[in-house]
Amino acid sequence: MENLLDLAIAIQQIPAPTFDEKKRGEFVRQLFVKERLDEISVDDAGNIYGKYPGKGMGAPLVICAHLDTVFPAQTDLRITRDPNRITGPGIGDNSLAVAAMPILIGMLREKNIQPLGDIWLVATTGEEGLGNLRGMRAVVDRFEDSPIAYLALEGMALGYIYHRALGVCRYRISVSTEGGHSWGNYGTPSAIHELAALINKLTVLELPTDPRTTLNIGTISGGISVNTIAAEASCELDLRSESAKALAELVREVLTLIASATQPNIKVVAEEIGSRPAGEISESHPLVKLAEQSLVEQGIEPVLVISSTDANIPLSRGYPAICLGVSTGGGAHTSQEYIDTAPVAQGMAQLFCFVENLWGNG
Repeated sequence: MENLLDLAIAIQQIPAPTFDEKKRGEFVRQLFVKERLDEISVDDAGNIYGKYPGKGMGAPLVICAHLDTVFPAQTDLRITRDPNRITGPGIGDNSLAVAAMPILIGMLREKNIQPLGDIWLVATTGEEGLGNLRGMRAVVDRFEDSPIAYLALEGMALGYIYHRALGVCRYRISVSTEGGHSWGNYGTPSAIHELAALINKLTVLELPTDPRTTLNIGTISGGISVNTIAAEASCELDLRSESAKALAELVREVLTLIASATQPNIKVVAEEIGSRPAGEISESHPLVKLAEQSLVEQGIEPVLVISSTDANIPLSRGYPAICLGVSTGGGAHTSQEYIDTAPVAQGMAQLFCFVENLWGNG
């Protein structure tokens, strides 16, 4: 699997913050050319497509892995490597998974396996942060219900089967006031003070533990100097739940609190900046069962879980989809992100088994 690891590092070395994946996408497009894929193209969302033709006797499989990372373009992408792991920003999320796609096709060619249906590889954009799964939305708009399945890949999720999509809603809350001098205009409402008071109200909301539901203020900004009553302040709010109903109820409570914070001289606005819809297929679905079998054959005990991935979009529309991993690792979204190298062979064998058996014995 050294070729896969080397390729993952080569991909990781190309900066690809969300909304700026073009350079990495071009590198992947060239990989698809080298792999002799058909119908290679780039869509308006920046997704890179390539087709490994099947026998034309079955529905296609769409395999996707996201190009983007959470790291800014200027991030130091230096890699450290020892016999057991590779460490570096974005190596597992999601460079390894992107690299796995052409390697998987190479494995199929080597075994002279032509599936019943076409296999579409798609390197997607906008999976992280405020990308709002824009790349995957375009993919599903293109293929709709025609695929036999959508398979999303993540670099560090080996052993897990994501068959349930976690619902997410995100808002930017902005507060504006007249502002003024901290001494001369003391008593005038401060946007920062008002936002802080609102945040306090939000963070003491009672959230259900079953279904698990969460609330997080991820960023906060405002003001221009220590001796100025802030005229502007804002924060970004992330809401999640296993239940679409519970998420909708939390959104209602949050928006009610925000609306009540607006006063004659205090303006509070909530802008939706992201929505990741929920969805699922059952544990007994053939796709889940095949994924379990593929892991068990590699000596790995499957764990069925819920998360927010590219699979959210097809699952939310009622299409069969799961997310699988390539290896294990840790430190996701930090400078010390790493992948374990030994399990990579098992991860690729799992994917090979899954694809080989997806259409039955045809």
